[in-house]
Amino acid sequence: MSARIPAVVLGGSGYVAGELLRLLAAHSQFTLAAVMSDSQPGEPLAGAFPHLASAYPQVRFSTQREVQQLLCEAPQSALFSAAPHGVSAALIDALLTGAETAGACPRVVDISADFRYATPDGYAAVYNQAHRAPQRMAQFTCALPEHLDKLSTPHVGHPGCFATAILLASVPLLAAGLITPTLFVSAVTGSTGSGRRPVEATHHPLRHGDLYSYSALAHRHLPELTACARAASGIEAEFAFIPHSGPFARGIHVTLQAALKRALDTERLLTVLRAFYAHAPFVRVTDHAPRVKDVATSNYAHLSAVVRGNTLGVLCAIDNLNKGAAGGAIQWMNRMFGLPETTGLSAPAPGWT
Repeated sequence: MSARIPAVVLGGSGYVAGELLRLLAAHSQFTLAAVMSDSQPGEPLAGAFPHLASAYPQVRFSTQREVQQLLCEAPQSALFSAAPHGVSAALIDALLTGAETAGACPRVVDISADFRYATPDGYAAVYNQAHRAPQRMAQFTCALPEHLDKLSTPHVGHPGCFATAILLASVPLLAAGLITPTLFVSAVTGSTGSGRRPVEATHHPLRHGDLYSYSALAHRHLPELTACARAASGIEAEFAFIPHSGPFARGIHVTLQAALKRALDTERLLTVLRAFYAHAPFVRVTDHAPRVKDVATSNYAHLSAVVRGNTLGVLCAIDNLNKGAAGGAIQWMNRMFGLPETTGLSAPAPGWT
């Protein structure tokens, strides 16, 4: 593909949007055409993201009208939505309607929760509000690129960051029929997972040097996690999931345990994982336990596993903003435009974040 593809980012002042902008700055085929922010229209992008000033010295946040005009004029474009849950669906719907009327065909990856559900009722049951574009839901698939060979819809709803890490760890086990379908998951996430707006959960004096759980066995990612696992493995699984807030900014570490259906040793389990992800460029299965610092800021996921008696454990580390959100979205968009999946995403983690 010779011509660069215009990319548009919605919800442009949040952490995930900032990560999208950082990745797009180094992408060889997508070029930033507009970044929309309802709260800061006309303001310099570098004001919200000083670390991106060298990449975007002249870029200012656009209005919805400016974004709409751009999408109508571009025959094809890549639309990334990092807008908040409950806002993203209506915004995407309005922009797609305008573009379609003009004969344009944007492709969308929504990183909010708005298109992770198959039905409006499924969404409303979790978020306690009506879905704002139910007629669009059938146009979106919610899945990880590693778990779906062929996309049958024009758009994607990216799974949440916790769901991404847990699905990477669990789907190979379920698909191979290795375990009973009750999985026990403990996961720790960094403070950027709570978003940019300061709240008690991200206030440094409260979070620094501490570790605590929240939403035990009732996290809102559970329904999408169960649905994605079913679609990828064909198994109806139950996830007993307890998330934790960690005293670091970026990353997720997942510990998954389950009972084996048949005898298996650690070496064989690692072989199963390596075979499952043999063609997944961003998943690395290692003999040693993964560390968050080995993947933080990258699009890579590190997995390992161990067996003792009738119990197996699978460990997974990812970056919540990258592989769990912005990087995973670009990975999907690469595929949607027929680009190598790794385009713009192969930079390694720095290791000393």
